[in-house]
Amino acid sequence: MYIVIVSLMLAITVAGPIVFFYFGERSAKRGKAALAVNLVSFVAMFLLAVVFMFGRTAYGAPDANGASDMALAAAFIGAALVTGLCSIGTGIAVSSAAAAAIGAISENENNFGKAMIFVAMAEGIAIYGLLISFMILGRV
Repeated sequence: MYIVIVSLMLAITVAGPIVFFYFGERSAKRGKAALAVNLVSFVAMFLLAVVFMFGRTAYGAPDANGASDMALAAAFIGAALVTGLCSIGTGIAVSSAAAAAIGAISENENNFGKAMIFVAMAEGIAIYGLLISFMILGRV
C-alpha cells in the first residue's frame, strides 16, 4: 500500500508541473510557478517517503560489533551524504575557480602556478569528504 502511495506521489511530482506549464499560456512567470509547484511537490513526496520508511518501529538484534541495523543504515547514509554533498560543493567551487584561472592565465601566463593552487584548494573539499566517509565506514 505504501509503495502505491509513494509511486502515485512521484507521478504527480513529475507530471504536475509539466501539465501546469504546457496547458496554458507559456510565459516566464508560468514557468517559475511550475518550478515552484515541482519543488513543493517534491519536498512533500520526500517527507511522505521518509515518514513511511521510518514511521514503523523496527527491532533488530545487534551484530557482532554491537551495532543494530538502524545504526548501520545511518552510517551508510551518512557516508553517502558526505561524499555526495562534498562532490557537489567541489563541482561548484572548481567551476568558479577554473573559470577565473583561465581568465588569469590568458592575461598573463606567469599566473599559472598561482591560479592552479586555488583550483587545487577547491579539489581538497572532495578529498576531505572522501576521508570523512572512509572514517565513518571504518567504524562500521
